[in-house]
Amino acid sequence: MIQKYTFGTPFETEAVVALLPAASDDLAFGRISTDDGFFFSYALGPDDKVYGLGEANRGIDKRGYLYVSYCADDPIHTEDKHSFYGAHNFIIISSMPDASKPDASPNAFGLFFDYPGAVTFDIGYSHRDLLTVSCDKLDLHLYVITGEGPYDIARQFRRIIGKSYIPPKFAFGYGQSRWGYATPDDFRKVADEHRRHDIPLDMIYMDIEYMDHYKDFTVDPQNFPDFSAFVAEMKQRGLRLIPIIDAGVKAEPGYRVYEEGVEKGYFCKREDGTKFEACVWPGTTHFPDFLNPKARKWFGEQYKVLLDAGIEGFWNDMNEPAIFFSAEGEAEIRTWMEKILQGELSFHSFDFSDHAKALANKPEDYCRFYHDLGGGRRVRHDQVHNLYGFNMSRAAGEAFARLAPGKGILMFSRASYIGMHRYSGLWTGDNMSWWSHILLNLKMLPSLNMCGFLYIGADLGGFGCDATEDLLLRWLALGVFTPLMRNHSAAGTREQEFYQFDHPEDFRHVIQVRYRLIPYLYSEYLKAARNDDLMFKPLAFVYPQDRIACNIEDQLILGNEAMIAPIYTQNAIGRPVYLPEEMMLVKFLPDGTLYQEILPAGHHFVEVALNEVPLFIRKNKKLPLVDAADRVAALDMKTMTYIGYPEAPYELVEE
Repeated sequence: MIQKYTFGTPFETEAVVALLPAASDDLAFGRISTDDGFFFSYALGPDDKVYGLGEANRGIDKRGYLYVSYCADDPIHTEDKHSFYGAHNFIIISSMPDASKPDASPNAFGLFFDYPGAVTFDIGYSHRDLLTVSCDKLDLHLYVITGEGPYDIARQFRRIIGKSYIPPKFAFGYGQSRWGYATPDDFRKVADEHRRHDIPLDMIYMDIEYMDHYKDFTVDPQNFPDFSAFVAEMKQRGLRLIPIIDAGVKAEPGYRVYEEGVEKGYFCKREDGTKFEACVWPGTTHFPDFLNPKARKWFGEQYKVLLDAGIEGFWNDMNEPAIFFSAEGEAEIRTWMEKILQGELSFHSFDFSDHAKALANKPEDYCRFYHDLGGGRRVRHDQVHNLYGFNMSRAAGEAFARLAPGKGILMFSRASYIGMHRYSGLWTGDNMSWWSHILLNLKMLPSLNMCGFLYIGADLGGFGCDATEDLLLRWLALGVFTPLMRNHSAAGTREQEFYQFDHPEDFRHVIQVRYRLIPYLYSEYLKAARNDDLMFKPLAFVYPQDRIACNIEDQLILGNEAMIAPIYTQNAIGRPVYLPEEMMLVKFLPDGTLYQEILPAGHHFVEVALNEVPLFIRKNKKLPLVDAADRVAALDMKTMTYIGYPEAPYELVEE
């Protein structure tokens, strides 16, 4: 059951698409205070777990930390961070079932705080046994969901927020990316080396260097004098180019997109009506007003120039929006430095570093510009900040339906809010080549699924820092199962294309495993999208009566047939695994064969070599495999076989 409570005058985010009547009875869970903004509190039981929050830090169970739901351009994802790129205000509070009643379901309820500004979730951080949720204004919808357990509640929530985006099938292939590919020969080298080493590849991503001076919807005329011909050349080789689009538009006279946006009034403005300016990659930048329906439609139409060139996929970036510094911020630091030079202020060596860092993404800057809602209505950006990336991707998704009807276009984004999942997938942003980020990647998967996001993945191998061969192989053994499988790294870091390492044959094998599994992964994705289900589930959702399973966070149920348990520690020869029921251990071996062993329920230590991919198939389940190919379109479904329990049924769903 779902009840909707309305407080104040909420901004309609369009996260929820179901029409729900206002609740007629009082809130059954917790206490609400409206004296100063909005404040919800709930006393947590000793065994209560708290799931959700989508793209957030730490564990699947969020209990014990403080989270601030506010889209943040912060690439250093250490355990102390409170905000990441996405804002997903849905949580599930779940109690363990009574052990004396084996058929009892967990006591659970879900809460969605539909509020587009900053929301603070104190989940047993200030007080271990207290959950509090607060925001500055008393203007929100609160959805309360009750059901048979956390899994049921997650699916009920999925039903009211709308169907998840379904990408084209090629998007389940492998993609290679690096910030720094700039010329046609850079991309040709990637293509040549993958084909030379017989490593499957479907996509090569284009980061900001392909643009003409970082201007959206342009290409560098010197490097790409005939971009359409180059796109066609790559397609002849079975490859698609996937360019990046940034949120900010370069302020440059003569640049068509800029001049149109200025003429039509489609950029965000200061309170006095002047255009808000900030610096991002292109230098002085204006931000399209994605909350203005006319501006959103206009921006979406801009993708046409690249669609017409043959492009079939995009990734939207810098759409929190990221701000390197504003004109006001620059003026403030100049004034501060002048006072130092004039002897009015003392100066310490660390002061300059702190002031320089504080220029980026200043909270004050988000209070300096406004959105035009039409009819004379305006809203200050900080009050709707979490909707910016959502509506950028919405602009694209709605445009694709007009510009390329019936054709699947790949789209994923960095910033997000619940509701964007209907138009786009997401990637988890700028991570690092750290072992801990493999585990963080794993733990985000079910939380994002709960919030509607199915087409998801991380920068495999890590975006920042220097990857090692063993870390990349272990991370890929997780990435084999994520819908978005992309190796992406930053300029200035170690090059981490597979052919840069000593044993490219090991990477070939792992990527071939991915292609062998694509029919299964795509089938389970379609089932989850069409049935408002999760592709990745915590063990607690499937084995709610098993107390051990309910406390395991580094193993996930994949689809309805499998369990994954990746290795995420350096120099490990394997890992402990807990099986809630009998399962078949399958290891994909580097010679193309399979190791298969039935393991009983209980605790095991499973050895896994660096060039092996482990998978567990649940009792009385099976899943399909095909022969690997160099790209998704070349997969031969006539080669399909099954692994697992032979007599089990399996329903293969295709596009």
